[in-house]
Amino acid sequence: MLCYFYPEPTYLVYSPDVPGILYYAQIPTTLIALLFGFYIFWQGRDFLLNRLLFAISIFFTLWTTGTLISWTNIHSQVILFAWSFFPLILGLISISSIYFIYVFLNKKDITGWMKLVFFGLLLPTVILAPTRLYLSGFDIAFCDAFAFEWAPMKIYSSILGILAMVWILFLLVKHYIQSGVTLRRQIFLMGTGIELFLFSFFGTEFLGTYLTKIGLFEDSQLELCGLFGMVVFMLYIGFLVVKFGTFHIKMLATQALVAALVALVFSQYFFIKESLNFMLNSVSFVASIGFGYFLVRSVQREIQQREKIQRLVVDLEAANKGQQNLIHFITHQVKGFLTKSRNIFAGLKEGDFGPVAEETKPIIEEGFASGTKAVDTVQNILKAADIHKGTLAYEKKELNLSSLIKEEASKFEKTAQQKGIDFSLNIQEDILFKGDREQLGHVFRNLIDNAFKYTLEGSVSLTLQKEENIIFSIQDTGVGITPSDMKRLFTEGGKGENSTKVNVDSTGYGLFIVKDIVEKHGGKVSAESKGPGEGSTFTVEL
Repeated sequence: MLCYFYPEPTYLVYSPDVPGILYYAQIPTTLIALLFGFYIFWQGRDFLLNRLLFAISIFFTLWTTGTLISWTNIHSQVILFAWSFFPLILGLISISSIYFIYVFLNKKDITGWMKLVFFGLLLPTVILAPTRLYLSGFDIAFCDAFAFEWAPMKIYSSILGILAMVWILFLLVKHYIQSGVTLRRQIFLMGTGIELFLFSFFGTEFLGTYLTKIGLFEDSQLELCGLFGMVVFMLYIGFLVVKFGTFHIKMLATQALVAALVALVFSQYFFIKESLNFMLNSVSFVASIGFGYFLVRSVQREIQQREKIQRLVVDLEAANKGQQNLIHFITHQVKGFLTKSRNIFAGLKEGDFGPVAEETKPIIEEGFASGTKAVDTVQNILKAADIHKGTLAYEKKELNLSSLIKEEASKFEKTAQQKGIDFSLNIQEDILFKGDREQLGHVFRNLIDNAFKYTLEGSVSLTLQKEENIIFSIQDTGVGITPSDMKRLFTEGGKGENSTKVNVDSTGYGLFIVKDIVEKHGGKVSAESKGPGEGSTFTVEL
């Protein structure tokens, strides 16, 4: 059956009786979608994300081709054939958009049950769209089937579009909250692009259909404007490719972007009827070519610089890893030698190898103290390295924290006597806590040791109390902490200006290790000081 009120289209799709916006909306947007989709697919055929974007561009092209046929053709059978695919194509665009965003955010394919859900959502359109239930007739006067569409199917197609927008928004917000700064920028750009595309595409399609049915808009031209959302989406995709290297594509995607922009400007020549407009469009066309050339050149330089930096980063990481392994190996060897040396001095000191002359005892004492200090220093370096690698082991069991702290404090009674420092303890009895005895012992030993090292005279007070939480604090009348030094406390290698004058052997690892161990036990450590010469208080809360 032919629509005799309309002329046969030239070249199958061109008709002077249709609105000019039809071609301007259909051809450039379809070219851009296909160019981007094809190039991204071609450059990364092994990546699911690239294949899904290509699928979206194909479905969009099927939609624009079908609408172009329904607007220009005069053969009822051809129009009905193209029209019957509209609900299915709308569903495919909706579902593939959700699928695309899921893979973009999770960097992996969806599960089998989710694929079944997607298939279930598409099934009504697959079964019902090609039947008389969806299209029950054809209007020969207006050469369309608009008035004979089954309303529930149209509504269902719109629901799929709304579902896609809401589902995608939920996924974007969820991953945006959980991601770092760089990934957040990518999520924002991708989310904005695809949501604008879906909103313009489904929003104008639904609104155009509704306004046409109630007689407020003629020929449903409004839905054609929504196709420009695809151009916006592809521009966002192009920016993601250039800025973040998304889709594993480099230079070719930028060239595709420039080609698409040039094609968009060139397509306007088909609708120009005045010489002035022809001249203005020619200026725009030449300007777009020039802009594209400089854009490609600048992106090429940026890509080369980025690749060079990435190669340097890889080389640096490999060098650092090798250096860390070497240092770890050497440190372990040194620790073994120092431990053996300290044990020899300990044996001499205790008389394990026979009587020792009185005049040599001070030398043995000094050798033992120096060996102990060296072993502790190496042990701190090894602990810091294990913290970085995440291999510092914890064996948490219930322990008597009061007894542990008394045991560690008793090791400094002789130091207090030698320096003439008043050492007082206020320890609540039988405070139980589940933790690693060895690691927590290291924490309290380090804090007590620091209090004596940086206190030349006066007192050191140790307190352990349990209220809502367990509070351990050690207060001294030592050199104090300056505001600038306070910022470096608990950082790796963080040594204070005054502290190095008093303790030249400070490595800056002690408090860094203390902080990590305390936090691994769910607690926190802090320091207070009124300033230089005013002493300091360190507090551990568990």
